[in-house]
Amino acid sequence: MTIQETLFSMQDVKYRDFQVKLIPGYTPERMIGVRTPQLRSFAKQLLKEGDISAFLLELPHQYFDENQLHAFLISEMKDFEKVLAELETFLPYVDNWATCDQLSPKVFKKHTAELIDEIQCWIASKHTYTVRFGIGMLMQHYLDANFKPEYLDWVTAVQSEEYYINMMRAWYFATALAKQYEAAIPVLEQKLLDLWTHNKTIQKARESYRITEEQKAYLKSLKRMK
Repeated sequence: MTIQETLFSMQDVKYRDFQVKLIPGYTPERMIGVRTPQLRSFAKQLLKEGDISAFLLELPHQYFDENQLHAFLISEMKDFEKVLAELETFLPYVDNWATCDQLSPKVFKKHTAELIDEIQCWIASKHTYTVRFGIGMLMQHYLDANFKPEYLDWVTAVQSEEYYINMMRAWYFATALAKQYEAAIPVLEQKLLDLWTHNKTIQKARESYRITEEQKAYLKSLKRMK
């Protein structure tokens, strides 16, 4: 049985019809309808038992679920250099927020010193979901012990009209306010972001349980009308 045939054997049509409403650009004809836990489990099984080399080269994939499986396969790989090579091949074909956000290589936690240069390159990309992925990795791995104030500047400098980039920028800064408040708050005070991202950052931060009531009140005062 091929990988695609196996995916169809796990199909849940009701789930497909629900999910297609959440992923812009996809139709039921391009979705199989495999639930995420099954995809993750299948990815782990393939890495242990199967030959995935041909599948990884079958780009672009026909189905959303194949993109998801591809993302989970990369996320489970244990060789850092192999992961970077696979990302270089796959990222240009990532075409939706779900695949982008669920692409999260576990091996990155052990290689933050080398990863940061790759992130800077991804953020400078002209491809929407490569930029979103880069900001997501910066948020995931560099807002705690590995944080440097200059990383805020990288995300501030991103100029885009793309909704899915600016939503990730807002998510990044809202998380930065929760984890590195003193470093992040000047970004809003100095109005360094475009109006939409500025206000969306405030909205998301004020929804966070990690932000104090006093901080939330101050953030509300920073909301901009223009």
